[in-house]
Amino acid sequence: MTKISDIMEYFETFAPLTTQMDFDNSGLLVGDRDNTVKKVLLSLDITKDVVLEAEELGCELIISHHPVIFNPIKHMGTHDPSYLLANKGVSALCMHTNLDLGTEFGVNVALANAIGVHNVKLADIGECLFIGSLDTAVEMKNFAQNVKAALNCSGLRYTDLKPNVKTVAVSSGAGGSNVFEAAKLGADVLVTGEIKHHEINAANSLNLNIIDAGHFKSEDIVILPLIKRLSDRFSNIIFTKSKSYSDFIKYV
Repeated sequence: MTKISDIMEYFETFAPLTTQMDFDNSGLLVGDRDNTVKKVLLSLDITKDVVLEAEELGCELIISHHPVIFNPIKHMGTHDPSYLLANKGVSALCMHTNLDLGTEFGVNVALANAIGVHNVKLADIGECLFIGSLDTAVEMKNFAQNVKAALNCSGLRYTDLKPNVKTVAVSSGAGGSNVFEAAKLGADVLVTGEIKHHEINAANSLNLNIIDAGHFKSEDIVILPLIKRLSDRFSNIIFTKSKSYSDFIKYV
């Protein structure tokens, strides 16, 4: 029988918990590491609907990217995900910045692979910032369209100060703060999931193009490759991607 601890030990081979950032709260946040598992649900976040979906599917464990418990809990209602997890007997294993920083496999590596960025390396500056390159230089508009298609985005934001791009910086989720570091590394474009107005202005001043694909789309791309990786390692466990949680942002 496979225990949660076995899955945690496997994560240690490519996304060790010791690499998580200081502010983070990755790890087994609900449940007992000695619990056995036969079915696991994977989701970017753990919401009420995700917990109920896990219960319906008979999953003993949910693996998420974002921690279900991040800030100190001062009150817990009956509809709060943490309460529901404990009440339903479903464990929660949350792999956040340690999975962002994975160099063999992780969120940013999966994002880079999906959009055609090769020779990806973790930068020695910035936060969760990776750098790589396209096979050949492409027009910025075409690259933005390729990213939109690869991530199945309904829409995305981009700038095109540089008409052509080849060197690509990648920082999934809220990576807009890396504009200065991306420019210092010689990137033509920074692909991220969130960037603020003043960060776009800074990127413009640095002649750095940006692509804002949305937080969900820039990180959800890791779920299916992670399911394959876990399924290859634990063939006796059924790993399933959540159907109840998706990108709720609409475009007009």
